[in-house]
Amino acid sequence: MARIKLVCERGRSIELDTTRTALACIDFQADFVLPEGRAGALGSPIEPLVAAIPAAQRALSAAREAGMLVFFTRECYAPDLSDLNQFRRQNDLAIGSQGPLGRFLVKGERGTEIISDVCPRDGEPVIDKAGFSAFHQTTLDTVLRVRGIDTMLLMGYTTQCCVASTLRHAVDLGYACVLLQDACAAYDPADHEATVRVMYSEGDNFGWVSDSERLAVAVCSI
Repeated sequence: MARIKLVCERGRSIELDTTRTALACIDFQADFVLPEGRAGALGSPIEPLVAAIPAAQRALSAAREAGMLVFFTRECYAPDLSDLNQFRRQNDLAIGSQGPLGRFLVKGERGTEIISDVCPRDGEPVIDKAGFSAFHQTTLDTVLRVRGIDTMLLMGYTTQCCVASTLRHAVDLGYACVLLQDACAAYDPADHEATVRVMYSEGDNFGWVSDSERLAVAVCSI
């Protein structure tokens, strides 16, 4: 067991037991960030997502060095979209549509896969989720609890959507959460910044905000 002190924003910090801490790598998927992916091909501003990759790599390296559990998520749906809920089916017509890297957010398509810059190693869990939260109808809570995890560091795409949805769900399940702000991104930086601001609301009940550089420094102290 190793304990580290992670310095956070607003003069706060959190003590982490590295054996009870997991790094959540949320939806680093090709269609979201690669120029040849669906978002890039449609002209979406992928630059903020691309810019977050070095910080994500730094956080990933630090977590692995510290011996933390690292897991990845992918938002993806069955080819027949049978696991896509009725609301999304009616209002998100992009899901299942054809794109340059295959059908958007469909299991097995190239665009749904995790990018090579931030990808899992053998033995690191990959959680496929048919929704925004990584806990929604998945085995993630069990995966974490059988390993004794009680704290999560979160990074990924997009800050205001799948990252925030997973974080809020985790808090309701009793996990302590730290948002690694430089390793997260949204197409509109204002959405990212608003999500970070929300972390300070409700008396800090959503958790802590830190970054990949502070994590790397903390791990170096072990």
